[in-house]
Amino acid sequence: MEPWILITLAAAGFQALRFATQKHLKTAGFSSAGATFARFVYSAPLVPALMLGWAAWSGQAVPALPAAFWPYALAGGLAQILATLCTVTLFSMRNFAVGMTLKKTEVLMSVLVGWVVLGEGVSLAGFAAMLVGFGGVLLLTDTPALGAGWRRLVHPAAGLGLLSGLLFGLAGVGYRGASLSLPGGDAVLRALVTLMCVTAAQAIGLGLWMAWRQRAELAKVARGWRVGVVTGLTSLAGSFCWFTAFTLQRVGYVNAVGQVELIFSLALSALWFGERISRREWQGLLLLTGSITALVLVA
Repeated sequence: MEPWILITLAAAGFQALRFATQKHLKTAGFSSAGATFARFVYSAPLVPALMLGWAAWSGQAVPALPAAFWPYALAGGLAQILATLCTVTLFSMRNFAVGMTLKKTEVLMSVLVGWVVLGEGVSLAGFAAMLVGFGGVLLLTDTPALGAGWRRLVHPAAGLGLLSGLLFGLAGVGYRGASLSLPGGDAVLRALVTLMCVTAAQAIGLGLWMAWRQRAELAKVARGWRVGVVTGLTSLAGSFCWFTAFTLQRVGYVNAVGQVELIFSLALSALWFGERISRREWQGLLLLTGSITALVLVA
């Protein structure tokens, strides 16, 4: 099995844990921005140490940042902030598992964005497997009929989910573009350099916005440091894995295999939040499992 697949599986597991802790912050009274800021502020200080440690251990020089790096990195960072805000807000409108499911429109959207921005497509077999996975997504949204599914597209929760999917797709493509623009270093070092710059920019940018618009939330994030640290650590682990996978493989394939996160999320929904998994959701999981298996074989 290729390294990017294992790294993506690890990223999906960490991301499911991170969203679970962010939902805890949201239900504990944090605003969407506060729960999102906790993710960045408690992980940003750790990334430079990891980057320098890996560079020293592997004997590599830290690559210089070319001019082409910043448009990709900053656009990806902004898209991720907006996508995370949409997802955290969605948790208060739908249950945890469905919120994660609606977000998964990023798989098909990232294929389109990757083709437009980076000129990277996917194979016909790979795209067919993604469509099978999307069928699983539709089942997991509990749409009893196609007509009902289309009517749900005008629901605020559906709109947030679809928007977060597009934004997460943009973020992944931006991160891959930034990482590939670096002139040297292995995949791990390039991923860490990109992650360091993006996370620092996100923490500073969102922190300044909150100081202007939601200053009281900054104090809440500080007081909730116990859960915030857990959120930051899971965010750091997950982001490192995602950035490395994006460096090694096209975003569409990575996001498609990363749909295994839904299995982790449903397990957390049942075990942590006590939410019931319906028969339709089990059927959707079977389709997703088949889709992910096919992608592993054809990617």
